[in-house]
Amino acid sequence: QVQLVESGGGLVQPGGSLRLSCAASGSIGSINTMGWYRQAPGKERELVASILTGGALNYADSVKGRFTISRDNAKNTVYLQMNSLKPEDSAVYYCNLVQVLPRRSTSWGQGTQVTVSS
Repeated sequence: QVQLVESGGGLVQPGGSLRLSCAASGSIGSINTMGWYRQAPGKERELVASILTGGALNYADSVKGRFTISRDNAKNTVYLQMNSLKPEDSAVYYCNLVQVLPRRSTSWGQGTQVTVSS
């Protein structure tokens, strides 16, 4: 019942920047976690960053100091500002939303491709 739509992916040179956006719609509670995951070919999907409704943040060690996650609660939108991009950051980036009340539910976007290459 929750729909997530990502945008902002593309091709960028090493050291460049991209800003991803994810807009959520549907039945969304006031308490939730939104985040970004990524999956590269041959690798498992991994958490990049997450942010709670109240603003608590969590980042993967590999992106700390380079990526910034933020959200607009009124718009149910989460953003990922990616700076100093490296080829290792190339992956499909997925937005997700997790709710725990009244029951746990997880929603995923379709993904947006990020390619870092010269």
